[in-house]
Amino acid sequence: MDLQKIEDEALHLPKEERARLVQRLVLSLESPSEEELRSDWLLEARRRAEELDSGSVQRVSSDDVMRKARALIR
Repeated sequence: MDLQKIEDEALHLPKEERARLVQRLVLSLESPSEEELRSDWLLEARRRAEELDSGSVQRVSSDDVMRKARALIR
C-alpha cells in the first residue's frame, strides 16, 4: 500500500479515529531509540551511584520499599 492510498483511507475515518491515528503517529516519532534509552538509563544509574557515594541520599532496603508500597495500595 502506498502513502497516497493510506492518506486517502485515513481521511475517510471518523474524526475520533483520525485523532487517535494522529496521536499514535506523533508518539512514534517522539519515541527514543534503544540506544538513547540505554544511554539515558546509564546516565541515571551513574547519577544515583554518585548520590549514594556522596551520602546525599540514604539507602532504603527493598523490604522497606515493599512495605511502604503495600501500605499505599491498601
